[in-house]
Amino acid sequence: MSSYNIALNFEDGVTRFVECKAGEKVLDAAFRAKINLPMDCSDGVCGTCKCRAESGSYDLGDDYIEDALSDDEKEHGLVLTCQMVPQSDCVIAVPASSTACKTEQVKFAATVTKIEAHKDAAVVLELDVDSHAPVFLPGQYVNIDVPGSGKHRSYSFSSAPGESKISFLIKKIPGGVMSTWLEAAEAGHKVELTGPLGSFYLRAVERPVLFLAGGTGLAPFLSMLEVLARTNAQQKVHLIYGVTRDLDLVLVEAIEAYKAKLPNFTFDTVVADTASDHPRKGWVTQHMPAESLNDGDVDVYLCGPPPMVDAVRQYFDDNGVKPNSFHYEKFTPNAAPVTA
Repeated sequence: MSSYNIALNFEDGVTRFVECKAGEKVLDAAFRAKINLPMDCSDGVCGTCKCRAESGSYDLGDDYIEDALSDDEKEHGLVLTCQMVPQSDCVIAVPASSTACKTEQVKFAATVTKIEAHKDAAVVLELDVDSHAPVFLPGQYVNIDVPGSGKHRSYSFSSAPGESKISFLIKKIPGGVMSTWLEAAEAGHKVELTGPLGSFYLRAVERPVLFLAGGTGLAPFLSMLEVLARTNAQQKVHLIYGVTRDLDLVLVEAIEAYKAKLPNFTFDTVVADTASDHPRKGWVTQHMPAESLNDGDVDVYLCGPPPMVDAVRQYFDDNGVKPNSFHYEKFTPNAAPVTA
């Protein structure tokens, strides 16, 4: 391969991708893309360019001093971008804001190709993107400008990266700005998007994974599942999809299809409504099998409304559950997601 895609995730949630040529250092590739990553000496001496590599393989060489990067820091994924030469696509967390690095969010255009309603619960919006659309990581979101309103709304991609069409699972909100526009929108209408954004995205899968989705918080997991299927992931993946009413269970057939694509994928659905005839009633935390937590050797991803996120966090604290990693994203209908 002659080049690699390097995702730079800034602490304010902005993600930028740069192309790193074979044998090229990340710092040089970023500067070539007019992104000023933190740096001072650029010789592996000061440590100013220190970042965290969250996935991918790379070579750091030995042309740096231990004061700039200790062996312990190296073991924990810290890198010097002035020395780091990627050997695969990589994801790098940058401990600075995008504005401090003189980069900005990418704005791009798209055309509506399909609007598919799922009863009164949600809408799938499919868009055809132009050639300038940015790459994103499975789990990230964008801000979509609502035509004619002067406002935008934030939605996670439900489609996988690298496609000419992108999709979103949007909760229907009576009188909502986006919901109202979608009622009259048709194929061919134009929209503008800004992103990608967010630090909630799929990391390298090296152990069992537990996905916890609440309502339309299912969207990012559909993107993640497609990526896992395409990469032939072998680790166990369990999804628990919780909703309020039976009618809120959407795209279950799409989830079911991944059981044939992923050999170690399982999922359960949970309905909170006590009047439901669903076999699993209550909250997600009441239907979390011990085997899915794998004695803590598990990476947990959670996307849902704030009460669900808070309940899961409290459940983990009360039961002494300490996952290897815990990534979550809270969302409310009229605000950008909050990630951790």
